[in-house]
Amino acid sequence: MRKWNFSAGPAIIPESVLKETQSELLEFKSSGMSVMEMSHRSKDYGEIANAARDDLIELLDVPESHDVLFLQGGATLQFGLIPMNFAHIGIPEYLETGTWSTKAIKECSKVCDLNICASSEESNFTNVPELIDWKLRSSNGYFHYVANETIQGNAIHDVPSVENPIIADMSSVILAEPIDVSKFSMIYAGAQKNIGPAGLTIAIISKDFLSSCNKDLPNIMNYDKHAQSGSMLNTPPTFAWYMAGKVFKWLKSLGGLEAVKESNYLKASTLYDYIDRSDFYSNPVAKKNRSIMNIPFILKSPDLDGAFLNEAESENLLNLKGHRSVGGMRASIYNAMPQEAIDDLIAFMEAFESKYG
Repeated sequence: MRKWNFSAGPAIIPESVLKETQSELLEFKSSGMSVMEMSHRSKDYGEIANAARDDLIELLDVPESHDVLFLQGGATLQFGLIPMNFAHIGIPEYLETGTWSTKAIKECSKVCDLNICASSEESNFTNVPELIDWKLRSSNGYFHYVANETIQGNAIHDVPSVENPIIADMSSVILAEPIDVSKFSMIYAGAQKNIGPAGLTIAIISKDFLSSCNKDLPNIMNYDKHAQSGSMLNTPPTFAWYMAGKVFKWLKSLGGLEAVKESNYLKASTLYDYIDRSDFYSNPVAKKNRSIMNIPFILKSPDLDGAFLNEAESENLLNLKGHRSVGGMRASIYNAMPQEAIDDLIAFMEAFESKYG
């Protein structure tokens, strides 16, 4: 049996996907080569790429008004590319709710002026500021937010009600449940959490928004140029794209995102309910802002953190250490994490509490 990997990313990949990939590693179908050796311009790879794109469009019900791009650079590159492409429209508005939105703000500030419309830094990012307290300068510039803060474990579950073009970093929550893509001018996500291996970045962008890209940028930095080339402006991350396609088919086999949502909410509520009943463990995030993907929890005494991690690893529960900026523990329970893993984690937590509580 494989061990349970609670890493925040690169993260767990469905075992069936790994086995299927393994079976094709030396030769994809009868092509005479591995996918890793295949030209991205070839007919065989074109079929792989197009099938993956079509399956993602089906899963997310992406409307024809939007393009789907398969890019590189992770979310971090987009932090800079987004203002480079779109800041000329108007002063960008940023919501600060955790480490990743803070990083996005810092990168944007190197490109242009911006407005931080609200921040929950004073609460150590354990909540999301109420909409009534946001100070938006205007509706001209795009509004940027991080839908799920992987490190702090807080999330925005509903699309913010603003008039601005909305851009969302969904790196750690994309494909966890259905979303209304039509409400967004842009969604972007690093693949290494819910999709597949690191190296691939998904961007879903309104065609109208694409038409407003800064035309003075080098082609490789221009989203519209990538869209015009079908994400083949340069050699894309071919292997990661191929594996993403397998994950998309796996999600479809489960019944699509409605079924995935039901599973994810059950996993998250099971773990949160146990933590809330315990006097030994606690979660600092406001309940309405709790993530369904990344669940931080703190032990009664930080002196027990080392013992918890060592004993958890001996029970095949891996990568539970919280981010260094937050401390404590963090269980990342992405789509590929089964309910069985949550049950095993809780059983261990109960035994640990009985031993040290």
